[in-house]
Amino acid sequence: MTFHSLDYVVFFLVVSAVYWRLSHHWQNRFLLGASYLFYGWFEPWFCLLLAGTTLVDWFAGLKMDPDPAVDDATYARPDAQVRARRRWWLVLSLISNLSVLGFFKYFNFFVDSAQAGLAALGLNTSLPVLQVVLPVGISFYTFQSLSYTIDVYRGRLRACRSLLDFALFVAFFPQLVAGPIERAEALVPRVLSSRVFNLVVARDALVLMAWGFFKKLVIADNVGVIANRVFSMKDPGFEMLWAGVFAFGVQIYADFSAYTDIARGTARWLGFDLMKNFDHPYVAVSPSDFWRRWHISLSSWFRDYLYIPLGGSRHGLPRTLLNVMITFVISGLWHGAAWNFVLWGTFHGLLLVGERTWRALRGVSRHGRHRLPLWRALPQWAAMFVLVHIGWLMFREGDAARLWRDVMLVPGTAPLAERQAGLYLFLISFTLSLPLWAHSLWTVWHGRSYSDRPAVREIEVPATTVAWQALAIGIMFATILVLRSRTSLDFIYFAF
Repeated sequence: MTFHSLDYVVFFLVVSAVYWRLSHHWQNRFLLGASYLFYGWFEPWFCLLLAGTTLVDWFAGLKMDPDPAVDDATYARPDAQVRARRRWWLVLSLISNLSVLGFFKYFNFFVDSAQAGLAALGLNTSLPVLQVVLPVGISFYTFQSLSYTIDVYRGRLRACRSLLDFALFVAFFPQLVAGPIERAEALVPRVLSSRVFNLVVARDALVLMAWGFFKKLVIADNVGVIANRVFSMKDPGFEMLWAGVFAFGVQIYADFSAYTDIARGTARWLGFDLMKNFDHPYVAVSPSDFWRRWHISLSSWFRDYLYIPLGGSRHGLPRTLLNVMITFVISGLWHGAAWNFVLWGTFHGLLLVGERTWRALRGVSRHGRHRLPLWRALPQWAAMFVLVHIGWLMFREGDAARLWRDVMLVPGTAPLAERQAGLYLFLISFTLSLPLWAHSLWTVWHGRSYSDRPAVREIEVPATTVAWQALAIGIMFATILVLRSRTSLDFIYFAF
């Protein structure tokens, strides 16, 4: 079931109507059933994998924290025997989750890569190839569940005793398919605590959902048609190609952030607060600034569970740069089972390595996010915007030969008519993206986004604010009816 379908609208209305009439005990059980219905709508057997991940990690968590009577201080500082026991159960969780993820997502990729490598050595072999269907959202819920077992192993989190409550944490339908990747220490307490309907929060949730639907149906799907047409051309010229890359850059941001906004709005309506996953990444002025703003839940996951365990920045600059590269290469592979994603991750890793090296040579601290003067911020923003879109070309173009051809293009060599068509498509994409730019500039100017408001607020807002909210929702839905794309595209990150 996808957010931008009539099925989801009916599903959400029915869930809302029933959910708020139930006690907390039955709310959780009803939400769990609704989450499995939502996920099983894609393919019923996907629920078996989700349930398997849930059972293994819940059981491993209990084995790592078998005695709830142990006080928190002792639990956080276990002796050697307890650490060894926890380690074995963590290994079980890691092997179970990564084996399932590796088989369904990377089996054919590794087989094809091995076969190509052997062929390059003159060894023609026929390795087994399976038609493996990638379960939707498996990368997201696997990482979310893994963060739970890792935190229990570290002693930062007590094990969840209720299987049904833990299952809801893993399968919570608003963020199940494409995130944000939530941490157990943030989401499990909301699962365990009582929730009551709050009209103020509900209005905020509707605004956030309307903004998400607007970004998906009006911006992302319309510019996605342009990007798809350009990348389906046999030999686009420089101007046409980069108009398509710009359209894809708009599409992937509008599309993915739209999913996050709808997910966060739905969760708010149900009494949950999900983390912010995007913070206006196209106003970034450096590689590190971009990754503080783009797909925050994933970048922070890799920071906490891969980069820091590798040593982080604690062992000198050369080791730090190596850790950065390892993290970003694996991050690229997380996005998809293809070498262009590895190349994309490597490219962003190199950008961060360059920034870290430059800062180290100048003796500039990387900590802190101070506001740059405009004369310095504008050229840095422009350079970062170009670099990010060079990366999007790698992300979008899966054929190595075509990618090499694309990066070797020079402006002014295509026929005049094609150059004019490229400019025309760029202007259409830019016009459609204006709401995104207006929202980002408004946020930068005022220093805080509307979507940053906390989900639980008891203070009533003025009547004028309510009127503005109602007007904004009405305008966005009216615009959707008039300008929505006639071609409905799946959310891009469903493929990951």
